[in-house]
Amino acid sequence: MKLYNIKENDEQVSFSQAVKQGLGRNQGLFFPSELPTFNDIDALLAKDFVSRSSDILSAFIGEELSADTVRQMVDGAFQFPAPVQKVTDAISALELFHGPTLAFKDFGGRFMAQSLAAVSDGGKVTILTATSGDTGAAVAHAFYGMENINVVILYPKGKISPLQEKLFCTLGGNIHTVAVSGTFDDCQAMVKNAFDDAELRKAIGLNSANSINISRLMAQICYYFEAASQLTQEQRENLVISVPSGNFGNLTAGLLAKAIGLPIKRFIAATNVNDTVPRYLKTGEWTPEATIPTLSNAMDVSQPNNWPRIEELCKIKGWGLNELGSGAVTDEETAETLKAMFDAGYLCEPHGAIAYRVLEEQLQDGEFGLFLCTAHPAKFKESVDEILGQDIPLPGPLAKHATMELLSVEQDADFAQLREYLMKVAG
Repeated sequence: MKLYNIKENDEQVSFSQAVKQGLGRNQGLFFPSELPTFNDIDALLAKDFVSRSSDILSAFIGEELSADTVRQMVDGAFQFPAPVQKVTDAISALELFHGPTLAFKDFGGRFMAQSLAAVSDGGKVTILTATSGDTGAAVAHAFYGMENINVVILYPKGKISPLQEKLFCTLGGNIHTVAVSGTFDDCQAMVKNAFDDAELRKAIGLNSANSINISRLMAQICYYFEAASQLTQEQRENLVISVPSGNFGNLTAGLLAKAIGLPIKRFIAATNVNDTVPRYLKTGEWTPEATIPTLSNAMDVSQPNNWPRIEELCKIKGWGLNELGSGAVTDEETAETLKAMFDAGYLCEPHGAIAYRVLEEQLQDGEFGLFLCTAHPAKFKESVDEILGQDIPLPGPLAKHATMELLSVEQDADFAQLREYLMKVAG
């Protein structure tokens, strides 16, 4: 598998290099030079989750890793289901929160850990990543205790839910967490600065586990196929998928699934009031604004990193961006939707509720809607309890970490401070 740097096309790397390197020159994202295609989608969908995912990922990776190796990687990563649950006659939920940290990022985080282990030469590795909520826990738990790997996770102080924070800031060991006085975009900017620092990259073996890392993105393609495998033929033929969108990795993966043959009629990008993309799709002008904290904090992103990959894919496939649906939802509308869903018999959380609301508004007669539930409602217990007037019980992983001590250090949104810290813990 060859991948090229979207910003500097002459930089071409193997899958192994892309996994180890994370970003290309000039902070460019890597993208596959060729996309595999699957002609017999029905046969692929008839397979079990692990077998099908192994076939998809082997087709992307090519001969660089054997089919047996890829199968072992997938088997080690995807040890939990991604069930489709009916919400109404025309709409179902794809539940992606049945992994160890109760969020969709368990799929990508664990597959990246498997990938890095498979291609590692035994040298020092430092994973540096920014999180607006769920990435931190998924990456921390995927890499916890792995030899020769340090993980440093930046997150905006006070802007993720207390239980999200507890899930990854209480581990210690090779997991280092930094509460940054700023926004997620500030955290993401510092990660990019670190990758631009050649001396630092070399000194600590720098890598990233954000959805900018191609291995994470590739893993996410697989659960779109898993969702389709649980639908009827009629539902598949008229399928509209609504994706709660922050950094836009999930939507990129869905569009890649469509590009390699999964019959998806159209996608909807659902955001909160941090609506850079919905506004761009309407006006053609890219005008990020200051990030606003919301109930759906994992989507509090004004400058989504993965958007260039979406534009690249649309250019390659000849798709118009106007084919992509979009919508933005306020906190008031989110709370209103959560209540309506609960009253109808489905317990959701803010991100899923946003995807559901926009889908319900835009679904046409004869279409079947699927929306992504990206996290367990208990991860947002404080806000969901308050909105619904309920007391949601904590699942095992959350209950275990809820009473543990936070081990984070606090820093300003200052790259010089971060650089010094990275050299101290990983240099």
